[in-house]
Amino acid sequence: MATMLIETESTPNPATVKFLPGRTVMTAGTRDFAAPEEAEASPLADALFALGDVEGVFYGRDFVSVTAAPGSDWRDLKPQVLGVLLDHFASEAPLFRAGSAEQIEVADDIVDNPEDAEIVSQIKELIETRVRPAVARDGGDIVYRGFDRGTVYLAMHGACSGCPSSAATLKQGIESLLKHYVPEVTEVLAV
Repeated sequence: MATMLIETESTPNPATVKFLPGRTVMTAGTRDFAAPEEAEASPLADALFALGDVEGVFYGRDFVSVTAAPGSDWRDLKPQVLGVLLDHFASEAPLFRAGSAEQIEVADDIVDNPEDAEIVSQIKELIETRVRPAVARDGGDIVYRGFDRGTVYLAMHGACSGCPSSAATLKQGIESLLKHYVPEVTEVLAV
């Protein structure tokens, strides 16, 4: 059996570490587990939450981000998480249980006005091409949730959720980018 090496990277969120197994984790989309009850669909997320000190699990295209519970020490938790990930990927177990809603899509919270279709298209394009790749490097994801009267609503997942610098990223980074390219944007809010 080939030896497997899982690389780790810190993220801007000190509670979250990004684990790179050197293979595809999610073939399409991302998946965020913010509580143990949500992890029932995935044996891997279930096993990570079972460690006890895990507060969040996020699957990206080629990484798994794990958020430690407050008061946990990554020096103790990291070897445990690595053990769970190595067992999972070495056994080639499925990421999701059969019959689970693997590609579940959450409906947009805001119903976009059809008159804003061109603006919404520009916003979504910028988020897909400029924002999401950068955020994925930090172990998270940002998903478009709606546009209403100048305000863009975004949902933050993985390392971005609860990250101390996420508010600054949202305001100085994403908001200024969207305002620059789409003058109709006046504000960006997290939902």
